[in-house]
Amino acid sequence: MARPPQGSLPLPGLRWRGLNLQFFAFFFLPLTGILLLITFGSLNLHQHAMRQLVGERDERAARTAASAIGEHLYHRLAAMRGLALRTSDPILSPSEILEASAFLDDDFDFGLAIYSPDGQLEAFTGEAAFWNQAPESLTSLLQDAMELAGQQSVYSPPLIDEINNENLIFIASAKDAESPIAVGAFSPARLIQRMLAESVTLGEGSTAIVVTADHQVIIQIGTTDPLEGADHHPGVAEALRGESGTIYLQVASNEHVVAFSPIQPMGWALVIEEPWDSVSSPLLNTTQLAPLVLVPVLLLSLIALWFGAKKIVQPLQTLEARAAELTWGDYRAIEESVGGIEEIHRLQHTLIHLAEKIRRSQEGLRGYIGAITTGQEEERLRLARELHDDTIQALIALNQRVQLTQLKLAADPQAMIALQEIQSLTEGTIQNLRRLTRALRPLYLEDLGLVAALEMLAREISQSFGIHIDFQHLGAERRLSTETELALYRMAQEGLSNVIRHAQAASAALFIHYQADEVVLTIEDNGIGFSIPESPAEFAPSGHFGLLGMHERAELIGARLKIQSALKDGTQLVVTLSQSSNAEGVFHGS
Repeated sequence: MARPPQGSLPLPGLRWRGLNLQFFAFFFLPLTGILLLITFGSLNLHQHAMRQLVGERDERAARTAASAIGEHLYHRLAAMRGLALRTSDPILSPSEILEASAFLDDDFDFGLAIYSPDGQLEAFTGEAAFWNQAPESLTSLLQDAMELAGQQSVYSPPLIDEINNENLIFIASAKDAESPIAVGAFSPARLIQRMLAESVTLGEGSTAIVVTADHQVIIQIGTTDPLEGADHHPGVAEALRGESGTIYLQVASNEHVVAFSPIQPMGWALVIEEPWDSVSSPLLNTTQLAPLVLVPVLLLSLIALWFGAKKIVQPLQTLEARAAELTWGDYRAIEESVGGIEEIHRLQHTLIHLAEKIRRSQEGLRGYIGAITTGQEEERLRLARELHDDTIQALIALNQRVQLTQLKLAADPQAMIALQEIQSLTEGTIQNLRRLTRALRPLYLEDLGLVAALEMLAREISQSFGIHIDFQHLGAERRLSTETELALYRMAQEGLSNVIRHAQAASAALFIHYQADEVVLTIEDNGIGFSIPESPAEFAPSGHFGLLGMHERAELIGARLKIQSALKDGTQLVVTLSQSSNAEGVFHGS
């Protein structure tokens, strides 16, 4: 595509797509983001402060309520201790003592009773059926009271009154082992409910529970349905350990504040839970909607950002990827349009022209390199044939003459020793020359084919350098052109040479796979690996001359060279020769 003439007018909207878009992206969009950040950040700080304030308020309320409940429990223990002291009065009967203690009826709503030291009921207040059908655990409580007579009052765990079907607690006390036992019964749930009503204001969705040391729920306030697992509710374990504090619990989409505190002397746990945002003022909830006025601005910013990503960022990323493919020799990749704004189109057109110039230069350079390589291989072939046909044959003849001379001079030991040394040197020279001729040009490549040549190459390198090289041949072998087979052989030779010189590998592998439409040559090792240069242009500066030669040989025959390597993770070289190269005479035969 031709470049527009100098001085021509830009397309409509081109200026907006250039400078104005940059102004929007680098000024207006960040400014909008900063305003949104400040707005929502201030609201977040406000909410965090309200959250902390509600938590502190609930913790103080839980402590106050637990302290009030504890004081009333201490008062009941002390009241029963005083009633026990009055039971030893010889003037008043048990019934008269209870009548004189009527002021305790509000604290002991189930009634008071006096038992004899042997556990017989002597007098009581309240319902007769209740005291006549007192639970069996009351007997053990009376025994405990006698054992601790004169020391302290004892109390029972929460029990279920079968008549009224609610929790109750017995408190018993005795002056001494010879005195009657004073007993009082009261509902802990009623006491707790009254104290919570005086100390805590439970809002909508709030819950307060009291749990005993054995995880029995005494009362639950604020929720119509019993909480599942309330005896193991968050905060219960901490309060039972005597701790006070606040934790935050995520419930569905709301965050609840859980305040807990122990209730002494019973060792109970008081837990208050409520959604903290329901406590915040309606004004705060209204101000949370204020940032919505920036929503249209944000939407416009997002649309502009999407446009910038669609028309600028993505085309530039695609163009970058195409340019990377260009560095590896794929000159057609850059020609497909990447879209985007006009500036990107112009940049791509410039790269297309540049790629065309590079392609032409590469074709000329490749032809020159091909001619040099062909001349080099022909000279190697000539030297190999001369060494094989002349020098090696002469040495073989010399070796035979030495053997004949040994037969004639068998009686002369000194001559035999000298002849044996000459024979050994001759045979060593023959082996060295044969190895040199194979390195110069594998003469058996044309006669036996590529597979046999690669197998012999792997065997010779393995024997010479003591590294195990696994060779595998897959698929049905077919002959390629002489230039192609020689290039594949040289690439395998260079790849294994790199393994020996640089990889520090314990083993390597050489595979050749004949497929229907391509031939794949693979060299891999378990060595130290290396960092792959980003493009073939960096092979020479980074010292990878062997890889550069392999890359050039692959391009000469129309093959693709793929390199995979990582530090301490080995290296894999894959040369892929496709059937499409047949048009250039790479394949022939069946």
